[in-house]
Amino acid sequence: MKALIQRVSRASVAPDREIGKIGHGLVVFIGVASGDSEKDADYLVSKLLNLRIFGDEQGKFNLSVTQIGGQILFVSQFTLIADSRHGRRPSFTEAALPAEASRLFDYLVERAKQSGLLIATGRFGEHMMVEIHNDGPVTIILDSRNR
Repeated sequence: MKALIQRVSRASVAPDREIGKIGHGLVVFIGVASGDSEKDADYLVSKLLNLRIFGDEQGKFNLSVTQIGGQILFVSQFTLIADSRHGRRPSFTEAALPAEASRLFDYLVERAKQSGLLIATGRFGEHMMVEIHNDGPVTIILDSRNR
């Protein structure tokens, strides 16, 4: 399972009308690979809730989204699982089947909600317009297979 995390001042996602909106916090794009499990989701949630990528009084990365009381917008994005090593068209054969990916995405979101932070999402499997005001910019990639 992969997560692309962006620190934002605000963000929103809309398939046809706005459905998810946050203020200061994180936008987290989630890609689910074949063979991923709840353990992968648990790992990513723990990492992203505690990842110190927000500045303290001196501007150093010493605070997590949990410590600042930030918000999180999760967006499913199977293209994070793309294999582009061969040819010119990415392959998505490593991506989990939609039913399993949706189940694990929902599980991950529910685990994150247990943090008490405001959590928003897009709609799984739909084309969406994502508006991000990247703060920094700060972008981090996490892969549950690299722990």
